Amino acid sequence: MTAADEDAESRARMRRVLAMYGPAVFAGAFATRATDPVVAEIAFDFGTTAAQAALLGTAYTLPFALVQPILGPVADSVGKRRIVTICVALLAAMLLFCALAASLGWLMAFRAASGAAAGGMMPLTLAIMGDAVPLKDRQVALSRILVFGISGQIAGGAIAGPVAAIAGWRGMLVLCALSAVAGLVALLIAARGAAPEARTRYDPVVAAQRYRGVLANPNAVPLYATVAVEGALVFGSFPFIAPLMIARGIGGTAEAGLAIGAFGIGGLAYAALARPLLNRFGQAGVVRMGGGLGFLALAGFALAPALGVMVGAGFLLGTAFYMIHNAIQTRATELAPQARGSAVSLHAFSFFTGQSLGPPLFGLGGATVGLGPSLALAALLLAGLAWLLARRPA
Repeated sequence: MTAADEDAESRARMRRVLAMYGPAVFAGAFATRATDPVVAEIAFDFGTTAAQAALLGTAYTLPFALVQPILGPVADSVGKRRIVTICVALLAAMLLFCALAASLGWLMAFRAASGAAAGGMMPLTLAIMGDAVPLKDRQVALSRILVFGISGQIAGGAIAGPVAAIAGWRGMLVLCALSAVAGLVALLIAARGAAPEARTRYDPVVAAQRYRGVLANPNAVPLYATVAVEGALVFGSFPFIAPLMIARGIGGTAEAGLAIGAFGIGGLAYAALARPLLNRFGQAGVVRMGGGLGFLALAGFALAPALGVMVGAGFLLGTAFYMIHNAIQTRATELAPQARGSAVSLHAFSFFTGQSLGPPLFGLGGATVGLGPSLALAALLLAGLAWLLARRPA
């Protein structure tokens, strides 16, 4: 087979994986931000406070992180496609139960179950793409999966308000459930012609051995630490954008939403440019560029005198984040090729754990030295993190 034939086959495998799993990845991301814009309505319906209803976001993302160490080795044993199929079916059911919840407590419980189910989509799809596409094409392939995830998060946050105005917050959750059903149908249809997956009995001892094998790779712990710090530095700032803008008199909640929404647009911009950027500058060069843009973005948040600067900084931060994160994802898929599900699940666990630690750290910084200096420090740390990542061999 010629090099051109190999490239064509690699791209064909990438397209098959995207067609099969992309809608499920979109559904899991779509539900992530679905309750954020309708917190006030949910609180009113259940006679509680907005602060309590806002915990629905954590109720989704924390189980997403905590389930990763379990899902990875299970998928390596019984088959990644099989686990993704089960998870997207469970996601549809749990989201429907959310829409029917009779109390905030039941809504929290079903929301947590939804987050755990969604944990089986993006990370395992990354591992499946790693199995299907050779390393030289993998970073571009993974960037295409990001399009589904980013688009889902943007769509969920953007349309929740308008949908809730027509059909209520329950209607929005029904729409999320229908999205998961569509992801399940797409997966089942595409899987009809796929080769059957090998299946072995799940053994906790074997699972522990897989994790030991992953962590025995000298690149594993530094890579997982890097993605945790990255998650804290980038996403820890988001809850403080609105207070910062209010304090400066340059906007409020709606304007902060524009800045955060621009982050997702920046991610899509990177996905569109990933192939030419990687061909021109290589992985290390793109990571360095991401570090520079990330420094400018967080420094922009720290110093922004106007709304336009905040929105521009949000766009730059989204582009920078995915320049760096895409490289980390690619390296995570190669840590343990024989236990790729376990390796990528540890990556997701580290990333979401870092995200959960970010807001308290920024809050501590805001209470001691102020949000501006905290963001400036984060800008320096993100640039340094990217520089160290680019220096380590891929």
